[in-house]
Amino acid sequence: MKKAVSLILAVVMIMVLFTGCGSGKRNHNDITVISREDGSGTREGFIELMGIKVDGKDRTVATSEISSSTSVIMITVAGNPNAIGYISLGSLNDTVKAVKVDGIKAAEDTIKMGEYPVVRPFNIVTKSDLSKEAEDFITFIMSKEGQAIISNKGYIPSAEKPKEYVKHNGINGRIVLAGSTSVAPVMESLADAYKDMYQGVEIEIQQTGSGAGITSTIEGACDIGMASRNLKEEEAESGITQIQIALDGIVVIVNKENKVDNLSSEQIRKIFMGEITTWE
Repeated sequence: MKKAVSLILAVVMIMVLFTGCGSGKRNHNDITVISREDGSGTREGFIELMGIKVDGKDRTVATSEISSSTSVIMITVAGNPNAIGYISLGSLNDTVKAVKVDGIKAAEDTIKMGEYPVVRPFNIVTKSDLSKEAEDFITFIMSKEGQAIISNKGYIPSAEKPKEYVKHNGINGRIVLAGSTSVAPVMESLADAYKDMYQGVEIEIQQTGSGAGITSTIEGACDIGMASRNLKEEEAESGITQIQIALDGIVVIVNKENKVDNLSSEQIRKIFMGEITTWE
């Protein structure tokens, strides 16, 4: 009987040991890294600026959870007390908490003064054979009225002394834009304002990611591509050009329950490369 009890206890202890070691359960302080998908302009800008891209290779930790859009990242971080991610400044809301980077808060003034370290461009890309509607829409984006919309949405306008937009007759037709999910929200506001002036204009905005938007522009599948990064050399050589419409800060976000308010660039780099793994 004693032998049987001893045997049972030994089996239970072994089961407990293996359950603790092999179940894959995370420590309650383990950091959950949330990143964007390959081809995302936000990811490309973030890994470049944070030093996560080393010798041309993305060193984002392999255990990171991948989200396909800004909204998904915010929902994921808002629902996980240990999560950390990054999003566009203009998309930030009160469901998550933005941490300072190197003691600097992401804001319009810190970006304009060159103090905030994580800043990337918002670009549109086009081919040379634009329709008059698409060409005029770009003129509106870069006008005083268009740049004011960009500013009101929380981004930094690119045009230093924009001209007032002059409305034209005979503007109608369909304009297709594709690309960055970060650029898309401000582009939707610009499109709404433009369509208010021209009832005969239809504007379709496809949120496919920066890389896919650039490819669609090259292939002629859309009129205007949206990218939250600059063109790569091989993309520029394909015959497309880029126009910077705004600057945007990339904000590092954590759950609102997280007590962390500031992270250094080095800490962020090590977290996203898997060298720092707990909030302790």
